[in-house]
This record gives sequence, structure tokens and C-alpha cells, in this order.
Amino acid sequence: MSEDPGYTSGLIMGLGRTMLQCAPAIQVDDLPDRFPGTFAASDAATPLDVLRFVMEAGQRGQHVALVTITGLTGSSSRSLGTLMGVAENGRFSGSFSGGCIEAAVVAEAQEAIRDGRPRQVRYGAGSPYIDIRLPCGGGVDLLFQPSPDPDVIRQAVTCLAGRQPLTLAQSPSGGLHILSGSTRHQPGWRGETFISWYAPPLGLVVVGHGAESLAMLRLGLTLGTEMRLFSPDERVVTLAKTLAKTLGVHAKTLTIPGPVPDLVADPWGAIVFLFHDHAWEPLLLEQALTQPWFFIGAMGSRRTHAKRLATLRERGLPEEALTRIIAPLGLIPSARDPATLALSALAQVVDGYRKVTAMT
Repeated sequence: MSEDPGYTSGLIMGLGRTMLQCAPAIQVDDLPDRFPGTFAASDAATPLDVLRFVMEAGQRGQHVALVTITGLTGSSSRSLGTLMGVAENGRFSGSFSGGCIEAAVVAEAQEAIRDGRPRQVRYGAGSPYIDIRLPCGGGVDLLFQPSPDPDVIRQAVTCLAGRQPLTLAQSPSGGLHILSGSTRHQPGWRGETFISWYAPPLGLVVVGHGAESLAMLRLGLTLGTEMRLFSPDERVVTLAKTLAKTLGVHAKTLTIPGPVPDLVADPWGAIVFLFHDHAWEPLLLEQALTQPWFFIGAMGSRRTHAKRLATLRERGLPEEALTRIIAPLGLIPSARDPATLALSALAQVVDGYRKVTAMT
């Protein structure tokens, strides 16, 4: 922990006490009860998933704790700032290991909820709990916040669901605030305050037709990605809409080649073009190249891509814009079946998301 309390005081006075005003993106009453029952909710969860879990548990009248990784020594499978939410009945969202300490974290969180006071606990190397060890040999410090401020949690959910990043400031005394401004804060202690920055979840737009589009949609949903699909293939759209009822997939039919009004982008989103009929591409690619996607990919061979670029040059697109198109698509060369291509492309997208959300 840093020894500079003056920095912390100035940080909180200047930023931390001012709630970040994010445009409302969701209505709380419209949020689904994603985790019914009494079992663990989700181990593989994004920060938005964890915060939404905490919010919804509170709305159901349950006491809940927000748990954050605030220190690491040695090897670790998670990073500073990783979140976990635990309800008083033992349900939880998020994870801090491959199952090594989750049960202990849940038990500690339940005790903190009953006690009503925040606490800091170390597991692994250097921990007083000698029976709880991490196989990697490392150690992890956790901050337990019972009954976190529901207004702050709600605002954090609104920000991330609205595709806006945020920075949380927490203190061992129980303080929880959202810092104003768009600065990416390196996760760590600033005096007596732990700062952590969170990006919106990966968003992926699939534009195309055929089996590749469906394979990409299914794999993306398995990963927990926010998915949208645009296709001239009615069969693909119909199948995608069956998923929309339970998983929130947005699917729309393309009727003519051309720009799509609701093809909205942000810096945390990727778009992939999976057309065999490349006549659908030029106007849609031209639209995408004016938007802030972190990844624009297109299916096809090098020869196909050369023809694609020639068409876009004829339409007057500058070379600087054309270099944003990643093709051939995917990390596995010459994938010959839809599932392999989708896996190859999704891995490339996820790698790009990891890079744009990494702290430098």
C-alpha cells in the first residue's frame, strides 16, 4: 500500500466525491434475473456481470459483498482490480482462481456481511490461513466491502452497460466512489484508496451470411460477448432471433447492400464481415471505416482482399483507412470449415480487445 495519504485526499476531494454522470442506458426494472436459484451464479464473469449481480441481489433484498483483488505477489491467474460479488446465501459472480480459493472467499464474504464491516484478507503466500494455498505459489490480497453503496453500484452498471469505461475508488473503511473523468488509472493503491479502471465488455458485430456467421455467433455467446448480427440470410437471422429471447442477441435482416443506420460503434467493439458474396461489402465497409471500432476484419483470401481494397480505392477511401481492415481473417491460416474459422477469428478479436483494454 502506498504511503502517500496526501495524494489520496486530493484525489478524492477533486474527483472521487463527484459521481460520473453516464447517460442512462438501461432501466433497472428491465434487467433480467440472470442468476435464479441458489447455486453459484457465474465464475467466468465480466466486471459488468459482477456489478449487475451485486445490484440485482440487493434489489431482491439480499445482503451482498463486493470483493476486489488489491494486491498480488508471485504468479496469478487474475489481475489487480478483478471483482467478485457474493450474496449472503452463498451465490456469487466472478472468480479469483481456478477454484482454489473461491469457497474460502465466499465464506469470508458471508462473515463480512454478518459482521457489517469491511476487511482485508490475504490468501496464499504470506497468509495466516495456512490450509489455503495457491498452486502457483503466489499470494492475493482481497478487500471485502459488505453492503456497498447501491447508488454507486447502480451508476457503475449504467456506465458499463452504456459502453462507457469507469474508475472505481475503494477504501478499507468502506468508501466506494466512481471517479469523474476518462483517465485510465493504473490499478493499485493511492495512499489509503484502491483505484481500478474497468472497460465495457467486448462487443462483437457479425455482418455476413451462411454457416460462418452462425458459428461466430454461437462461439461469441459462449464467451459472454455482447453480440449483434446483420445478415441478408433470413435463415441466419431467424436462428439468431431465437437466441435473442434468452441471451439478448440483436439480429437484423439486410435487404439491400448499403449502410445500416443502427450499426453503432464504440472503441470496445469489433466488427467482422463474413460474406461469400463480396458485393455486399463495399458500402458497409465504408461505413465501418468511419467508426471507432478497435477491430475491423473481413473473410477471404489474399487475392479476395486485394480485389476488396481495389474496389474501396475506386470509391475514394484513403490508404490510411484501408489499413484498418484485417484480412485474411483469423489466427489459423486457411481455415476450411465454419467452426474453425469462427474460432480463429474470435481469438484474433479477443486478442485485440485485450490489447486495447490493457494498461500501459
